[in-house]
Amino acid sequence: MTAGQNLLGIPPTNLPDDPAAAKLEEGVHPEQVAAAYPTSSLAWAQLAEDALADGLTVQGYAYARTGYHRGLDALRKNGWRGQGPVPWSHEPNRGVLRAFAALAHAAAAIGETDEQQRCTQLLRDSSAEAAAQLGL
Repeated sequence: MTAGQNLLGIPPTNLPDDPAAAKLEEGVHPEQVAAAYPTSSLAWAQLAEDALADGLTVQGYAYARTGYHRGLDALRKNGWRGQGPVPWSHEPNRGVLRAFAALAHAAAAIGETDEQQRCTQLLRDSSAEAAAQLGL
């Protein structure tokens, strides 16, 4: 085994570029981006993070859950089978990883401990680097 290989032998999943990322970087409001690119976990994650930062916990939870499901759909479409690395270092993966973290944070905020623990573990199993970057 060479350095950098994971012990399970499961190859990392790297998502394709998300066109929503460019729109968000241009300063287009995340709500408009999510409406234009509803499959983008990045747009939903941004909406969730913004809502949670503004104290809108229920809205943040709903946005995060949407991003979580859109992210799982994208991962599966790209060969992920429920386990294996989803590297934070691959920029297009960050939307789904941020959605996982946002859902964990939102679930904790509403006292949904099982969901918070499940999402936190999913994030850590997918990318320990993302978990550290996102406060989990």
